[in-house]
Amino acid sequence: MTTIQSHAAPSVRVPRDLNVAVEYIDGPVAAGHGARIAYIQEDETLTYAELQARVNQVGSALRGLGVEMEQRVAVLLPNVPEFVTAFFGAIKIGAVATPDSFAVTPSEQVFLLNDSRARALVVSAALWEPLRARRAEMPFLRHVLLVGGTPHAGEHDFHTLTASASVELAAAPTISDDVAFWLHTSGSTGTPKWAVHLHQNMLFSEQLYAAPIVGLQPGDVLLSGSPCFHAYPLGLTTYFALRAGATVVLNAERPAPARMFSLIKRHRVTVLVAVPTLYAQLLQAAESGAAPDLSSLRLCLSAAEALPAELHRRWRARFGVDILDGIGTTEALHVFISNSAGDVRPGSSGQVVPGYEVRLIDEGGADVANGEVGNLVIKGGSLFAGYWNRHAATRRVLQGEWYHTGDKYSRDGDGYFWYQGRADDMLRVSGHWVSPAEVEAALIAHPAVLEAAIVGKADADELIKPRAFVVLRDGASPSEALVEELKVHVKATIAPYNYPRWIDFRTELPKTATGKIQRYKLREAP
Repeated sequence: MTTIQSHAAPSVRVPRDLNVAVEYIDGPVAAGHGARIAYIQEDETLTYAELQARVNQVGSALRGLGVEMEQRVAVLLPNVPEFVTAFFGAIKIGAVATPDSFAVTPSEQVFLLNDSRARALVVSAALWEPLRARRAEMPFLRHVLLVGGTPHAGEHDFHTLTASASVELAAAPTISDDVAFWLHTSGSTGTPKWAVHLHQNMLFSEQLYAAPIVGLQPGDVLLSGSPCFHAYPLGLTTYFALRAGATVVLNAERPAPARMFSLIKRHRVTVLVAVPTLYAQLLQAAESGAAPDLSSLRLCLSAAEALPAELHRRWRARFGVDILDGIGTTEALHVFISNSAGDVRPGSSGQVVPGYEVRLIDEGGADVANGEVGNLVIKGGSLFAGYWNRHAATRRVLQGEWYHTGDKYSRDGDGYFWYQGRADDMLRVSGHWVSPAEVEAALIAHPAVLEAAIVGKADADELIKPRAFVVLRDGASPSEALVEELKVHVKATIAPYNYPRWIDFRTELPKTATGKIQRYKLREAP
């Protein structure tokens, strides 16, 4: 069995008695960071000591409402300080925080609330408005804490309720094996599932990935272009940054390029957290408008979808800063394969994060050789305990200590991993396996293409062939001539059998809130 792991894998000490709100909220204050700024939103700042007090008030208020250990507390908020205080306030009293997506439909939000059986919901007025009339459809929900707006009968004003609550709060006697929070999968392949995470899981992600690879320091200022309910930005904007005593700029608005450029310049952001789609948008805006000031950046991070090599090269050439791409999953909590500062191989996901073990296996479970495509399976301390109420799905992906990610990868002789697509995205074309990621990267390398997605489509003989959906850069126009040019370009860039037989131009691609392309929607396109 070929298992790839670091020769210097660090150990993570997991105490039996553990509450991660104590670890990451009380801990930084005890370490002397109390007066430092933890969060900035617009013109408001929140110090670490103030954050600790507010987390305690939220926990006290929830406990006062009768919320008990192990009951779920849903958090449906944009990137605002109340997200952080509600998330850790629930965890501190032994309840289970369940952040919900604000980027899905109200019907999907009702589904998530009911699936989690949340007893309390902390929600903004704007997001609650379409749900209020459907309150009767949520039989488990007992308490609604409204952030902003005017509460109706049976609802609580979040700020009024918490302002009168105690700033002193004894943590619930949780242990490392207790459930701390759930995160729902992004829905890139259909209906989301709740991944159950334990208190100890945070320690592994923070100590194995964040500390050695991201290396946040008290002087760092971090900005994320993704919502905090997703595992990738959640780690970086909360427990990673809090452990380091860093400062986080919270952006509650859409991460439009002008907005992101303004925040980076104003707050002298040093660490940018984004997804490939946003990096492409930022580059396009910089190339077509006034040059933005990104001189404060020391590090850029990318995850959620593979970062094309061409996009990395263009970013590096323009701004002089590397993007550290990596792969993580909701089920693994955070990144477990990553590029590292000073050791970036564009187009790859990097090498195994020390402390994790990784295998690439075929359909029979045997290891594949370097250069061959295999199914990615991993083992590590941040893995989820299972899916809530999805026993069959849990058994499919958790086999012993190994998690089967559903991703296809190849590994080169130097130990770098190269994304080939999701297992259900791979195409068998003319006897060859075609990787959507490889074809997409070839298309993106063309100067007219901003984004691309590849799915399979049956031809007149019912044989599957690649179909491309393409978003063009500003200044480029769809045409039959461009279709033929793109086909020729792909044939000249990679093996000719990979080229897309059909190319559809779109103004945008369907994505999850975390930036993952929803290929299942594209497969349904006429």
